[in-house]
Amino acid sequence: MRPDAVHRVLDAELAAVRARKGGEAPRVLDVGGGSGVWAVPLAAAGCVVKVVEPSPNALATLHTRAREAGVTIDAVQGDTDSLGVAAGEADLVLAHGLLEVVDDAPAALAALAAAVTPGGAVSVLVANKFAAILHRAIAGRIVDARRLLDDDAGQLAGTRDPLQRRFDVAGLEELVVESGLTVEILQGHGVVSELVPGVVLDANPGAADALAELELAAATRSPLRDVAARLHVLARRSA
Repeated sequence: MRPDAVHRVLDAELAAVRARKGGEAPRVLDVGGGSGVWAVPLAAAGCVVKVVEPSPNALATLHTRAREAGVTIDAVQGDTDSLGVAAGEADLVLAHGLLEVVDDAPAALAALAAAVTPGGAVSVLVANKFAAILHRAIAGRIVDARRLLDDDAGQLAGTRDPLQRRFDVAGLEELVVESGLTVEILQGHGVVSELVPGVVLDANPGAADALAELELAAATRSPLRDVAARLHVLARRSA
């Protein structure tokens, strides 16, 4: 399948960084990078990657993945309050699946904005509140769907909900702008691809490629974008 909407944006951003720096390797900071799902491929693509992750188990898996891929990643245990990087050190900062779980989302995003170099970018990927509502309703979890709708933060309070908050388009954009960054791209990730059963793709030759094309086309088109499983922002720090 073709690259998804997030990979397409990041590939373009990294190409722009290389052009701006005369071919020098982009410096990427992945905060809350987990087991290296994003970090290892970026390192394999020639980026200088640093990961800040609070979980020692996730870091152990990341080191294993990096070793198997033959890449080097500077991985440290820490959180957004102690990034361990100088201000303006990274060309690209990733915050994928981070703002939903931190205690203070505005403070976390402000720290990420400070870590990126002037002219650099921050990539934010978050869970979408309205997608969570729809998916629960479709699954027959009507009470949970209504509770998510009524909760301002999009959280199932009083349950073992792993997320402290979920976002909608307006709330995410407002948060990013208040951090001092400029939103350049706001798109959906998982607009339709997660709604199509795998058996449908297996039974129809060419369906996987057609679905990938549909996903890319829908990623930036409201209202489809607004109910994607995740929302993605690429935001720029002023030069």
